[in-house]
Amino acid sequence: MHNIGTIFRREFRAYFDSSIAYIFMIVFLFLTAGLYMTTFFLAGVADMRGFFGNLPLFNLFFLPAVTMRLWAEEKRVGTMELLMTLPMQAREIVLGKYLAALAFYAIALAGTLTIPLTLMMVGDPDVGAMVAGYFGSLLLGAFYLAVGIFVSGMFKDQIAAFVVGLMFCLFFFFAGTQVVVATTDGWLPGLGSFLESYVGISSHFQDIQRGVLDLHNVIYFVSMSVLFLSLNTLSLDGRRH
Repeated sequence: MHNIGTIFRREFRAYFDSSIAYIFMIVFLFLTAGLYMTTFFLAGVADMRGFFGNLPLFNLFFLPAVTMRLWAEEKRVGTMELLMTLPMQAREIVLGKYLAALAFYAIALAGTLTIPLTLMMVGDPDVGAMVAGYFGSLLLGAFYLAVGIFVSGMFKDQIAAFVVGLMFCLFFFFAGTQVVVATTDGWLPGLGSFLESYVGISSHFQDIQRGVLDLHNVIYFVSMSVLFLSLNTLSLDGRRH
């Protein structure tokens, strides 16, 4: 745990050593909370379905940007070799970097808590659905970040890591949409439904967003996150040998 904490502090501090973190948070809050509040005042409905419904799309772009530097920057500045010589296990380094990115995302997401507070002052929203929505948003972010850190380990250039990470996340997002499911089932019956249940994120996130905390959906996000973190660890181990 000490080694994980060391890497975590190093990476978490690196986010705030530059203006990128602050720009990210401002843009993230403006697009998620700002756009939602605009539609809220127009619709006048005290719920957060619109906010959580748009979050997977916003995170498609923001979270690969959060992770693109985690390994690509190490390779660019030449500190990757130094990391490889440290008396740490590969999984400790991966977890330290990943948890730093997850903590950064959690802070950005916490900035939107003004929305439920406002809704509770002006109306009678479903608090359980809002709590479930935030829980699902953390699970969703954890998955995207795991994909992003895995992809970052494949590249030296941050822009390449961002673009490929975005493409990976787009695949998992669209694999669970009804249009893709119906089209794929039309080509090969059963394949679209399989992708929806075991690959795509949409149906799993939508269930949690509605307040349905099904263990199947939680297992999906946790297992997929663990899968990509394990792949990243194996890749790092392979680089050492």
